[in-house]
Amino acid sequence: MSIARIGIVGGGLMGRELAAAIGRWAALEDHPVQPRLEAVCDTSEAARAWFGRIPTVRLLTGDRRALLDDPELDVLYLAVPHHLHEELYLETIAAGKDFLGEKPFGIDLGAARRIVAALDESPGVFSRCSSEMPYFPGAQLAYDMIRSGALGEIIDVEHSFLHSSDLDRTKPINWKRQAEFCGELGVMADLGMHVLHLPLRLGWRPRRVYAVLQDTVRERPGAAGEPVRCDTWDNATLHADAGFPLTLATKRIAPGETNTWRLRALGMDGGVEFSTASPKAVRRFAVRDGRQVWERLETGSQSAFATVTGPIFEFGFSDAILQMWAAYLAERAGALGDRLGCVTPAEALSAHEVLAAAQASGASGAAEPV
Repeated sequence: MSIARIGIVGGGLMGRELAAAIGRWAALEDHPVQPRLEAVCDTSEAARAWFGRIPTVRLLTGDRRALLDDPELDVLYLAVPHHLHEELYLETIAAGKDFLGEKPFGIDLGAARRIVAALDESPGVFSRCSSEMPYFPGAQLAYDMIRSGALGEIIDVEHSFLHSSDLDRTKPINWKRQAEFCGELGVMADLGMHVLHLPLRLGWRPRRVYAVLQDTVRERPGAAGEPVRCDTWDNATLHADAGFPLTLATKRIAPGETNTWRLRALGMDGGVEFSTASPKAVRRFAVRDGRQVWERLETGSQSAFATVTGPIFEFGFSDAILQMWAAYLAERAGALGDRLGCVTPAEALSAHEVLAAAQASGASGAAEPV
């Protein structure tokens, strides 16, 4: 078993999730890599202090150069707001460090192109983009059914990622609600990769996109309670032509949802539907004896990489993080096999191209080419 010495740049929620996943690594039954968290960079002293509880962490700093220049670190997790992606990702590539970057791989299409171009010129750097939701067991089952061809000719696909926390109009402003930091794509930048990972991996590349974009809550309380302009899209529904209707929805204001990733695909020979709102169930469609049948399959806890967890138990978000990192480190070690890999730089760029067309559609009111 090889060791991967990891550093985190950005010690917020997702940085802490990685630390927790590494702490649970023994739950994986048979993985070729053992990660060790050794360094964390964050400009907030309070954020850095949280990682003091991790015994393997030897470096806590507010200077990212300390991680970029550290020859003992093998992999960096870059978990910073979108406006910092380009500069940090390019610096990491120049330093020759492998990394997993948070989506969307740059604040806009131009940034994504420059990042991917730099990676193309640095083939020794292994890079992937974050997308954990497809590692739910039900999502894996749905993906395997689709790629096997069991659905036959695809007729219609709907894919969505739905939040509801922004129903609260008194929720304070944060960087994801400001275009300066999140980008003009708004919710599409934050959640778009979640609904484009599997379609792009399956070869479903949209040709044209018609987008319905919603800016519903236009002001939120600032630090002192004063109203601050909310200038990013709250909700986005993309109607895409991928050779069949492909509907992609990303919403921060979705009444009745908390953190729901949903996929429904129908073909001439069958169909499949999965939602993280019911994490142990996959619905499968078939025609039997001339009758249309939807049946429920129980999936249990086991995903791409087997764990010690009993198969009857439920799978959750933290398990998905563990599985995503297992996939990243296995692929980096050349041991992924036929499992689903993390989003490639090329796929991250393709996602940006789709979302840029959606942004253009929102402005023109017409379908736009990708």
